[in-house]
Amino acid sequence: MSRKLFELVGTDATRPFSPFCWRTRMALAHKELDTASIPWRFTEKGAIAPHNSEKVPVLIDGETSVADSWAIANYLEDTYQDRPSLFGGEGGRALGRMLNWWGDVVVIGGMFPLIVGDIPGHLAPEDAAYFRKTREARFGKSLEEVVANRDKDVAGFRKSLDPMRLTLKTQAYLGGAAPNYADYIVFGPFQWARVVSEFKLLKEDDLVYAWRERMLDAFGGMARNSPGFAV
Repeated sequence: MSRKLFELVGTDATRPFSPFCWRTRMALAHKELDTASIPWRFTEKGAIAPHNSEKVPVLIDGETSVADSWAIANYLEDTYQDRPSLFGGEGGRALGRMLNWWGDVVVIGGMFPLIVGDIPGHLAPEDAAYFRKTREARFGKSLEEVVANRDKDVAGFRKSLDPMRLTLKTQAYLGGAAPNYADYIVFGPFQWARVVSEFKLLKEDDLVYAWRERMLDAFGGMARNSPGFAV
């Protein structure tokens, strides 16, 4: 298969957990494009250096390589115009650009301090040491200190999802009647959390929880069938 995707994994190569890689996984499924997975770990930067990237996802499509989930989504949309649209037009793409930043800053940024302490347990020693060193430098404290108050801090994260919750009162998906890349932007982080942490980010009576359940079942249950916790 000429199409391949470098995806972040830990000790279990069948357990991809990057929120950005999951955005791309969902986009490829939406476009109905079969793609082989190449497991990649934090300390394997040499494997993707030839593709001018230090981070995943990196998509290899024949002779073309594309790094960054947003760049990949745009590449797929422009290259495979005969396949289902990720954005539903240029207006949807423009809104998707804003939502991509919201997903990074609010969703990933909000849940990261709640689950970061659970990630090293999924990594080999050298990757766990790298992860701990770089993330503790980012936070200015130990990972254990970062997550110490998460049982209380999760309330603020849940509140930050109100714009999404209000949207889901009138439509099943952020993309409307069916999911599109807007949904994959936000779902990627929730799948990341499900794969690495047993911490409960959402209450079961939450509209966002119900939306996440629908997303887990999308594409024949692709995300639900990937190893993760029942949270």
